[in-house]
Amino acid sequence: MSISYPRQSARTRRFTLGVPRAFQIAPDGSRVAFLRTKAGDDPVTCLWTLDPATGEERLVADPGALDVPGEENLPAEERARRERAREQAGGIVGYAGDRDLRNAAFTLGGRLYVADLETGRVRDLPARAPVFDPRLDPAGRRVAYVSGRTLRVIDLPDGADDRALVQPETEQISYGLAEFIAAEEMGRMRGHWWSPDGGTLLAARVDETPVLRWHIADPANPDRTPAEVAYPAAGTPNAIVSLVLLKVDGRRTAIAWDKGEFPYVVTAVWDKHGLLIVVQSRDQRSQRVLKVDPSNGETALLHNAHDAVWSEIVPGLPARTAKGDLVWFVEDRETDTRRITVGGEPVTPGGLQVRSVLGVEGDAILFTASEEPTEVHVWHHSPEGLTRLTEGRGVFGGVRSGDVTVITGSRLDSAGAAAEVRAPSGVHPVASLAETPVITPRVELLNAGDREIRTAVVLPTGWEPGDGRLPVLLDPYGGPGAQRVLAVQRAYCEAQWLADQGFAVVIGDGRGTPGRGPAWERAVHRDFVEPVLQDQITALMEAARLHPAALDLDRVGIRGWSFGGWLAALAVLCRPDVFHAGVAGAPPTDWRLYDTHYTERYLGHPDEEPEVYDANSLIGLAGRLERPLLLIHGLADDNVVAAHTLRFSSALVAQGRPHTVLPLSGVTHMTPQEVVAENLLVLQVDFLKANLTDR
Repeated sequence: MSISYPRQSARTRRFTLGVPRAFQIAPDGSRVAFLRTKAGDDPVTCLWTLDPATGEERLVADPGALDVPGEENLPAEERARRERAREQAGGIVGYAGDRDLRNAAFTLGGRLYVADLETGRVRDLPARAPVFDPRLDPAGRRVAYVSGRTLRVIDLPDGADDRALVQPETEQISYGLAEFIAAEEMGRMRGHWWSPDGGTLLAARVDETPVLRWHIADPANPDRTPAEVAYPAAGTPNAIVSLVLLKVDGRRTAIAWDKGEFPYVVTAVWDKHGLLIVVQSRDQRSQRVLKVDPSNGETALLHNAHDAVWSEIVPGLPARTAKGDLVWFVEDRETDTRRITVGGEPVTPGGLQVRSVLGVEGDAILFTASEEPTEVHVWHHSPEGLTRLTEGRGVFGGVRSGDVTVITGSRLDSAGAAAEVRAPSGVHPVASLAETPVITPRVELLNAGDREIRTAVVLPTGWEPGDGRLPVLLDPYGGPGAQRVLAVQRAYCEAQWLADQGFAVVIGDGRGTPGRGPAWERAVHRDFVEPVLQDQITALMEAARLHPAALDLDRVGIRGWSFGGWLAALAVLCRPDVFHAGVAGAPPTDWRLYDTHYTERYLGHPDEEPEVYDANSLIGLAGRLERPLLLIHGLADDNVVAAHTLRFSSALVAQGRPHTVLPLSGVTHMTPQEVVAENLLVLQVDFLKANLTDR
C-alpha cells in the first residue's frame, strides 16, 4: 500500500529510526557497541554489539523483552534531557560504558539496568527510582546516577549498597545534573564525571533559587496544574553552578575559581593527566581552562582564551595528548579559520574549518572539519601528518580506538545514512534499518552572490522549463548554530515534497550559519535583521537568475521553525515587496524572552543594550504587516515559550493587522507527535497555496 511522504516522515521520525548511532569501541578492539531500533518505523531503541573481527552483530538489550514500564513513566529529568537533545526515539536512548566497554549502564522507565556486553546478560538493579543519567565507574565496580536531584552510587554486581553521596540543601538545589543552559546551549548534557580510578566523582551543584519561574500551562486541560520551570531569560539571573569532588566514602571538597567572573561551567575532562574544567564569562568573551588539584579543590590557569566578540565552544575540547599537551583551538584571523592547536601551536591548516574533536588517542587526533561548508569530513592528525578518512560529498562523523574506526555519514548521491567499522580484518558495514523515502530529491546546490551563499534549489519532480513558472517557497533556518544546505540527499526530502505540491523551493545558509569561519559567524553580532534577511534575498535572486523559467518572483512565500520562524515573520514584515506570505513556527519574536547564553552571545545584555533588542524584536514591527502570516506554536514548548507568539499576536491585533494563529496543545519545540508532524506539513501547504497560487 502506498504511503504519503508526510505520513512516512512522521512515522519514521524523519527517517532517523533504524539508523545505527552512539558508537563506542572497546580499547582492545574486541567489540563495538551502538544503539539502533529494529525497524525504520519502530521507535524503541535497542543496545547492540558488533564483533570487529567478523562483522557479526548481536542484540544485547531489547526493551520489548524486558519487564519495564513504558515511556509514560520517564523521569522529568529524562524528558527534559530528550527535549534538549532533540531525541525523538524511545527505549534505550543513551548508555555509558566502563573503561574496557565490558559493561554498559542505561535506564528504562526510570529503572537502572546494566548489560554485560561479553555475555549478553542484562541485570535490573534495585536503584532508587526514578533513575537518571547512570554512569559506570571506569573499573566497572559501581554506577553513579541521579535520583530526586541527588547523586547516588550503587555497587555492582548485585546493587547491595545503594547510597546518596550528598543531599541537596534545598528543593532548588541538585547534584549531578546539567542545568538548562548547559544542556540547551553548551552541549553539556551531563553533570557528573568519574575519576580514572573510580574513587571520586566530580559533580555539578546547581542552585536554581535565583532563576525566574515561568509556568507552562495546558489550556486544553484546565484541570491540570501548570508546570513550573526555571527559565533564565536574557538579562535575568542564571542558576548558580559550582563543582564539588565527592569521594565514594562520603568526603567532600569544593572546587575554587572566580565564579563571579566566570559563572558558566562549559565542560570537564578527567584523564590520566588529571582533572580539567572549562569556565566561561557571562559575556562569553573569555574562557579559561583550569587544572584542578583533587586533593584540595584549588585551580590553576592552564589556558586563557579571549575574543572581542565571543569565545566559541568547540565540541570535544579540551583534550590532552599522551605527553599531556593541551589540545585546544585558535581562531586564526589571517586565514579566517578555526584551527586545532597542540601545546599552543596550530596543527591544522588555514582554510580547514574545524567542527569538532571526536577523540584524542596518544598523539593522534580524530576530528571533523570542512573545506567546503556543505560537507563535513572526518580527519586524522598525528605527528606523521594529516589524513582525510572520508570521501565523496557528504556529512560524516566517527569514533576511533586503537586499530578500529567507526565511520558514519550521509551522502548527496544516496538516500539514508550509513555506518561502517574499519578493522584490521576488513571493513564491516553496520546495517541501517531505516526506511527509504518514497521521494527522491532533485536538488541543485549553488553559490549565490558575491558572498557565495550556499543555496539549494529544489524543483518539482518531472518539471520542465515549458511547464510554466512556479510560486517560490523559501525554507531556511538562516541563523547561528545550524545549517540547512548540506551535501546530504535525505536533507531535501521534505523540500522535494513541498516542491511537488507546486513550488520552487529555495534554501539559503547566509551569514551567521556554521562552517564558513569565525568572521562569517560573527557577521550577525548585534544584528540578526540586516545580514540574515539580505542573504535570503540574495539566495532567492540568484536562484531566479539561474532558473528564470521556473521561479515566479511575484509569488514568493517563506516558512521556518524557531530562528527560521522568526526569519519568516521578519521577511513578510520588513520586505513585503519580496515576500508575499509567511509561515512562522515557534518564532522567538521578542529576544528578551529567550535564554541568557544564546541571546546575550549575539545581542548583548538587554539592560546594557536595550536598543539592540528593540531592533531585533518583531513586536515593534507588528504595524507593518500587510501580507498573510500564519503563526504556529506548541503550547508545551519550554524552549521558545508560547508567550512569543501570543504577545506578537496581541501586538498585531492592537495594530489591526489580520493574521492566523495555530496553537498546538501538548506539543513541545520538537513537535514529535506523529499525527501533528504529518498534518503540520499539509496545513502549511494549504495556507501557502491559498495565499500564493492565485496572486
